[in-house]
Amino acid sequence: MERKESIGSVPGIGKTTKGEFAKLGIETLGDMLRFAPRAYDDRREERLLRSLSVDDPHINCRITVRSKSYFPSKRGRTLKATCTDDDGNEIDVLCFNRDYLDRMLVTGSVWFINANVEKNRGRYSTSQFEIKRRKEEIGIGKILPIYPLSGNLTEKIMRTASSFALSTLSPIKDELPDEMYGKYNLVHHEKAYRDIHYPKNLSDVEKARRTLAFTELLLMEINAIREREVRVGMTRSVVTPIEKKLISSLPFSLTPDQEKVLGEIRADLDSKEKMERLLQGDVGSGKTLVAWISALHVISKGGQVAFMAPTELLARQHADKAAELLSKLGVRICFLSGDVKGKGRLLLIDALKKGNVDLAIGTHALFSQDVAFKNLKYVIIDEQHRFGVEQREALRRKGLDPDVLSMTATPIPRTLALTFYANLEISTIKTMPEGRIPVKTHLVSEKKREEMLDAIEVEFKRSHQAYFVYPRIEGDEEENLRDVNTMFQELQKRYPEYKARIVHSKLPEEEKLESLNLFREGKIQYLVSTSVVEVGIDVPNATVMVIEHAERFGLAALHQLRGRVGRSSIPSYCFLVFSGTLTDEGIRRLKVMRDTNDGFKIAEEDLLIRGPGEITGNRQSGFLKLKFASPVADTDLIAITHDEAMRIVREDKGLLKAENQVLRASLAKS
Repeated sequence: MERKESIGSVPGIGKTTKGEFAKLGIETLGDMLRFAPRAYDDRREERLLRSLSVDDPHINCRITVRSKSYFPSKRGRTLKATCTDDDGNEIDVLCFNRDYLDRMLVTGSVWFINANVEKNRGRYSTSQFEIKRRKEEIGIGKILPIYPLSGNLTEKIMRTASSFALSTLSPIKDELPDEMYGKYNLVHHEKAYRDIHYPKNLSDVEKARRTLAFTELLLMEINAIREREVRVGMTRSVVTPIEKKLISSLPFSLTPDQEKVLGEIRADLDSKEKMERLLQGDVGSGKTLVAWISALHVISKGGQVAFMAPTELLARQHADKAAELLSKLGVRICFLSGDVKGKGRLLLIDALKKGNVDLAIGTHALFSQDVAFKNLKYVIIDEQHRFGVEQREALRRKGLDPDVLSMTATPIPRTLALTFYANLEISTIKTMPEGRIPVKTHLVSEKKREEMLDAIEVEFKRSHQAYFVYPRIEGDEEENLRDVNTMFQELQKRYPEYKARIVHSKLPEEEKLESLNLFREGKIQYLVSTSVVEVGIDVPNATVMVIEHAERFGLAALHQLRGRVGRSSIPSYCFLVFSGTLTDEGIRRLKVMRDTNDGFKIAEEDLLIRGPGEITGNRQSGFLKLKFASPVADTDLIAITHDEAMRIVREDKGLLKAENQVLRASLAKS
């Protein structure tokens, strides 16, 4: 019987229950096999009342009904069966909403029970129990799986389904080449699936999980690498005159990492194969400059370039910078967002369609239905994790399979990069521009807040600038958090000599841009803002970043916000102000920020706290479908399976060799 037989074939599962299984992603018997229990109930040994403890208040044993009585309840009356275990200790079994037990629990009858027990006034009682006639039915002598549930599903239904799937699909074929089982100390798949659901010993569970994790990681790696079209060697690429002209006009030299990454991107752009590259680099490492230079490589050969940013504010910042750098080289630039309407929009769309624009910079408006390009050759996506997969693909479809460069200032941990970006080439900028000084980060409690404000005034007197960031625009009486509007007024009283502006998402774009431009020009000393200043703002004279209620921000957001300062050779400071009692996770986050400026280390810690979905920008796409493997716990397996997948694809891309037929079959089923 095929793995794709419906879960509805399980006896007792009707249309409604089938729908509940679907909510858990279980539609076939094969899906049930690959649905991992979240824990296990070890019932191998009988537990009598004398075995009870605070940590483990449950019994699993034979009982005898000694007497029956009834007590008033909302339904009229409820049965209380007073029973004894084999030691003679008494327990009251309270049968709420189980009227049928009144006929079954006859005085003198013997049952097997699994129950959570309470003790009140010296007597044991339970209202949460399973009760069966036979020992085997209650699971004594077994380890039973505990599954995540949905809707009206129960553990009984889930166990029935998993048992049926195991018996129906047996014998389960191996999914890996035979030599891998011994080489990596794995168990064969028949045993792995049985042990993950119904292990004889708890030690068997980890061996089974490791086998199934290895399998799904290897298959994912092979599939991604085969899709990528592995390059045999780099294409030789020449730096174009217009690129040289821009580079020579810069008041600084490119870093070694920038030069290396540009070489990788140029080679891809000149290759016959289409580029799928991820450019990752820490905050302030110079990724955007690399993007502009690489855009010139395409523009010089007659192609159009689209540059997409997640917000209008960031897109406008990029457009201003691109105009400053590239317009003098003759590059024709346009800006397009949802706010560009009417005749102006029609003129821009017409110019794009006729090829009168070389570089289009904008938001998701770039992939609107009415936007068309004459010769779109290169797509650059900034802060790629903020876009859904569908949005990224929509822009790509505007050209004839253009080259794509995705950029992120949230470094991707190596474990995630190997697994979830195996279909991409990855370029990394680690070195920072010369002269940068690491930002000093201080954790500030409420008691130290005044000292911090005094220290900031010293920076103002040195003609330096500051950001004050808050989690809310307006106050909330219930949460009692500082907010932008209230603190703007308080800070004006605290620093009456210095000018300030507010920036947040509810303000008109023009007003936000005006405030940022005034700040950049040094005409105001500080901004009071929400996290909208997180990306895209480069003000070398800003030396202070204050983040109030820092415990409410994620690690990635804190690191990005801190990256707004320290963008010159002037010493800079970040103050993370926390209030109240911190959770263990909150303490951990803030200590990480205090102890390191390394975005890659922070990303590793962020992975441990948040999981991979948000970091990769694939949380909503269904892309992260690992059932058994963990990007955190299985770093060794990720490295091993990556290397194995590269070897297999290099030697036998079509998986035609006899030993790889099993992998080919496994990929076809997955």
